[in-house]
Amino acid sequence: MCGIIGIAGVEPVNHRLYDGLTLLQHRGQDAAGIATSHNGKLFLRKAAGLVRDVFDDKHMQRLGGNMGIGHVRYPTAGSSAAAESQPFYVNSPYGILMGHNGNLTNSEQLQRELFESDLRHINTGSDSEVLLNVFAHELQALKPSKSVTPEQIFATVSAVHKRCKGAYAVIGMLVGRGVFAFRDPLGIRPAVIGVRHTDTGTEYAVASESVALAGLGFTLLRDIAPGEAIFMDVDGNLHTRQCAENPSLSPCIFEFVYLARPDSIIDNVSVYKSRLRMGEKLAGKIIRERTDHGIDVVIPIPDTSRTSAMEVAFHLGVKYREGFIKNRYIGRTFIMPGQQMRKKSVRQKLSPIDLEFAGKTVLLVDDSIVRGTTSRQIVQMARDAGAKKVFMASAAPPVRYPNVYGIDMPAPMELIAHHGDVDDIQQAIGADWLVYQDLDDLVEAVRYDKHPIDTFESSCFNGEYITGDVDTGYLDALQSNRSDEKKRAGTGTDDLVVL
Repeated sequence: MCGIIGIAGVEPVNHRLYDGLTLLQHRGQDAAGIATSHNGKLFLRKAAGLVRDVFDDKHMQRLGGNMGIGHVRYPTAGSSAAAESQPFYVNSPYGILMGHNGNLTNSEQLQRELFESDLRHINTGSDSEVLLNVFAHELQALKPSKSVTPEQIFATVSAVHKRCKGAYAVIGMLVGRGVFAFRDPLGIRPAVIGVRHTDTGTEYAVASESVALAGLGFTLLRDIAPGEAIFMDVDGNLHTRQCAENPSLSPCIFEFVYLARPDSIIDNVSVYKSRLRMGEKLAGKIIRERTDHGIDVVIPIPDTSRTSAMEVAFHLGVKYREGFIKNRYIGRTFIMPGQQMRKKSVRQKLSPIDLEFAGKTVLLVDDSIVRGTTSRQIVQMARDAGAKKVFMASAAPPVRYPNVYGIDMPAPMELIAHHGDVDDIQQAIGADWLVYQDLDDLVEAVRYDKHPIDTFESSCFNGEYITGDVDTGYLDALQSNRSDEKKRAGTGTDDLVVL
């Protein structure tokens, strides 16, 4: 999970890219980068850290130009944040920069091809650098002239689709020529287009979520379609084309559960309304399974579950209360590497309001339960605050399988639901009762009113990998790379060592 943004227009983009990245900060807290272009020159600043820490006044002044792209990254196993911060850059042809949200499932095969056949060197362990070099090679193969054409961009993206497997929402820039973007043929990761009309001309922007466009004064046009590519040239023209042979809209359903901001629209679905419907479905299951539930109060585990929890309380006819105060200076525990760091951060992140728990049967609502680490500690915090009974409800089904399409879910052995049933998990987290959302109900909650979604990428819940190229060997390798032990070791794959 990363955040991407790109703008091509008639006014300087540096501060707007910065503001857009802050609106996408929830998608990645490990590193940030901005690249701009002016008079044929490239300006790039990227480093590890939050957006506010990576850029200061000196950097912003140097990021000149009316076109540029930005990226926020979240950590993956065995990688160096500084070396793998994006955008990545290659100087030929033209000078290309690229930021990527997703994961290539055939990255190792592509690396071999790039080295043996394309004669390109990959310097990091990032599949985003692989994707950039595939794009650069295919564009170079067209023998482009000094002035790149939209047709050349679209032909290049078509070739990328044929070579690359997995999930990818991409933003890129050809120095001095324009900004391009494209989405994988299944539309797994999100990307939207916006427009802004000014007195001096029209500007276009692309971002992972609509909230970034709205915050910058752009009007949302639509989502980039699966397999589609767009090119925003230096003259303010928008060019679009479908570049995949058999596109099919299959967005990641976990975007709606947890990743996206509630005020975003993804694939024409309101994230906020989908979470309301998740709460309604979850309340219905609670009523069916535990008619005499005896719940006194519903308390969300902030922040993502708040919307669903309110709807659960409404349909159960019980009080909704804020029982935990969140320290907003602690990052999202889901994407923190290492079990010890996550354990420490939960106590730092949440503080209970004792009077909301004392002597009550409490229903805690969370967006999902991944490792169980956070849930176990929060249940105990509720008991320590005086709760008589502690029930736990998850707005998502049990997370039983790793995600291979750009979400750094842990190795299967670290997923609390991988081998255990609901009773086992209930005992492990110390709850008096545990209820999960049903997958069919989750799908119905998101695909409301017959939105044009063919299917959902739901592999973390059902183990079905829609790209069709994920087998046991791939998952075994993934487990080795994503385990907490590997993360603690901090082994990188960089060939370039900067002293």
